Amino acid sequence: MTDISELQLDCGGHPIHALQAGPDAGPLVLLLHGKMFQAATWQETGTLAKLADAGYRAVALDMPGFGNSPSADIKPAEVLKASINQASPNRAILLGPSMGGRIALEFTLANQDLVSGLILVGTVGVQENKERLKEISLPCLAVWGGEDAISPLANGHLLQQGLKDAELVVIPGAPHPCYIDQPAEWHRILLGFLTEKFPA
Repeated sequence: MTDISELQLDCGGHPIHALQAGPDAGPLVLLLHGKMFQAATWQETGTLAKLADAGYRAVALDMPGFGNSPSADIKPAEVLKASINQASPNRAILLGPSMGGRIALEFTLANQDLVSGLILVGTVGVQENKERLKEISLPCLAVWGGEDAISPLANGHLLQQGLKDAELVVIPGAPHPCYIDQPAEWHRILLGFLTEKFPA
């Protein structure tokens, strides 16, 4: 049984709740969530345990107003910056689905010095940032459900074409939250990318 514990982070005096698992010295994977979800979603899907068992330090955030983090008038970028600085001495691999993917993508555009890799799942907001994608030279994995009706697969192709080092993987038949619909396939794709690009 993988040990998953609670973590309290501080962002300018505002408490940010998180769940953590895995060795402190492992590469940091910072997990964001979609608009309808929270940090606990990553525990329910088994993703936190899979990352920890593979040697990664996995930290899943509750953004302000979600899960167990109280609402606060702070920008998502401030939350990510504070979380990365407090969770690890190293840069983070950001993992974000849907809304969380947009936050991760836009944070990376402004803070490449704090990010080592990107994992974007059915990300929204790709069109709005497409002109700047070429600025990102980090390894990126884009994962899409083949039946995503919220963020069309065209967004995944935009990422694949616009980013310098991006791989697009489509899960056939899966809806927008493809990682919930087909967790075994999601974990296979996720860990394959991480072990190749960021071995623990």
